[in-house]
Amino acid sequence: MRLTLPPLLSLNAGYVDTAGFLALQGLFTAHVTGNFVTIGAALVFGTSGVIAKLAALPVFCLFVALTRLASRGLSGRELPALRTLLAVKLLLLILGAALAVHFGPFIDGDAWVALATGMVLVSAMAIQNAVQRIHLAGAPPTTLMTGSTTQIMIDGADLLAGLPPDKRPAVKARLLRTATSIGAFALGCAAAALAYAAVNVWCFVVPPVLALLALTLRIAEYEKPA
Repeated sequence: MRLTLPPLLSLNAGYVDTAGFLALQGLFTAHVTGNFVTIGAALVFGTSGVIAKLAALPVFCLFVALTRLASRGLSGRELPALRTLLAVKLLLLILGAALAVHFGPFIDGDAWVALATGMVLVSAMAIQNAVQRIHLAGAPPTTLMTGSTTQIMIDGADLLAGLPPDKRPAVKARLLRTATSIGAFALGCAAAALAYAAVNVWCFVVPPVLALLALTLRIAEYEKPA
């Protein structure tokens, strides 16, 4: 099967999210919902990382907005918006890996080095979230698996219940794409957990490699105007 961009992004998102959670005292870098839960847990148990989790939301929102503005500006000038934004994400992941390897392991999730590392990774994943919505809208989400899992169950139930013959191919194709995205995300989570257990913060050298691979793929077929 030919490697395509959306599953590769899902793989990287699962990896970065898990690695960040393990190395940065429970910080979710690829999505913000989990941070609301872990903030409560940190406050109750007195663990570190509250500041980082609180900062993640505004940083995430800022970089989503900046990505949207950059995409519109690049597209308006007929420049390759998707490739450019993926390149920026790659640079942020390289910076995040350098910070993690140089300053980690992180005992205090609210120390400035941990906070800086976390926010760089949050920024990179915010760009990926925005890119998926803007340029890969036809693909399943690459970071949020709850909605994707729900869609799989709905499509599976529809297929079991019986659909008109003309609708079955589209539903099957969507189910396959969504299942591939979830599988890639889960694989990334497992790989990050194993890598962190084996090499600690050196696990962060993998996401830039995956991001570089994403840039080398032929992605023109996915790029859409904002």
